[in-house]
Amino acid sequence: MIKKLKEDEEVAKYVFGVDVGGTTVKLGYFTTEGELLDKWEIPTRKEDGGAYILSDIAESLKSRMVEKGISMDDVIGAGMGVPGPVRDDGTVIKCVNLGWGIFNAADELSKLLGVKVKVGNDANMAALGEMWMGGGKGHNSIVMVTLGTGVGGGIILNGKMVAGVNGAGGEIGHMTMDTEETVVCGCGKCGCLEQYASATGIVRMAKKALAESDKESALRDIQELTAKDVFDAAKNGDGLALEQVEELGRKLGLAAAQIACVVDPEVFVIGGGVSRAGRIILDVTEKYFRKYAFHACRETKFELAALGNDGGIYGGARAVLE
Repeated sequence: MIKKLKEDEEVAKYVFGVDVGGTTVKLGYFTTEGELLDKWEIPTRKEDGGAYILSDIAESLKSRMVEKGISMDDVIGAGMGVPGPVRDDGTVIKCVNLGWGIFNAADELSKLLGVKVKVGNDANMAALGEMWMGGGKGHNSIVMVTLGTGVGGGIILNGKMVAGVNGAGGEIGHMTMDTEETVVCGCGKCGCLEQYASATGIVRMAKKALAESDKESALRDIQELTAKDVFDAAKNGDGLALEQVEELGRKLGLAAAQIACVVDPEVFVIGGGVSRAGRIILDVTEKYFRKYAFHACRETKFELAALGNDGGIYGGARAVLE
């Protein structure tokens, strides 16, 4: 819930959260305790290789500060999530969807704003936000798995984002799950988790099953099949849809078991548009996780993400407070 500031209300410090997407940039400002005070969006201008994105962000934040009567002295800093790999120092490594090459986005935005800036991969930022105020709240080490058009992930260990040397830490969607797969993933490899567990992957596998089977299924009557249709049919007892959800859970559970062997988190947080299917995803994923997990990790918790599309701005704000 967004809280409106009263004219006579004093707030010692603020932090900004920014989540840069291919279509819009989400922005918000928070108290240091994690209370969202206001949020808004601006278009992502990708002309000229995304040259205007950072200046648009800075202008929008400064404008909101003037509107709310916020002094720069009251701002601790800004945290920004971007759709691509980011090194610890804030250097982005080619955000293709934005037109960006390799440059230090943290330094550039800091110069424009005049405050400290932290930059990270958007999935890692969302994971940090969920740990702070969402499905992972109360935990210090989480792995977030985002199931949307693709499959992303974020790893937080002892309260810190794990980005890796090349900023590719948390690229869960590109774990190889089937070495015999011949269909090529968007990343150029074959058999990636994303090819099975993303919204597009779920639809692909369902259509494949329909083509290879004579089983009756309500899915055959749907012209523009979606992942939601598959889950809805499964919830209604459709046999073929149930098989697809079962296979999804097997792959997600196996992937989580492998991740747990490496990072041993307290909780897996499942988010993204596909997670709106709810408990059915957690139940089937947990079942296979328990089957495949190393015994010491077998009781790891699974939760649904709670912040929705705001996870990235929460994570950006939290990153500044590290």
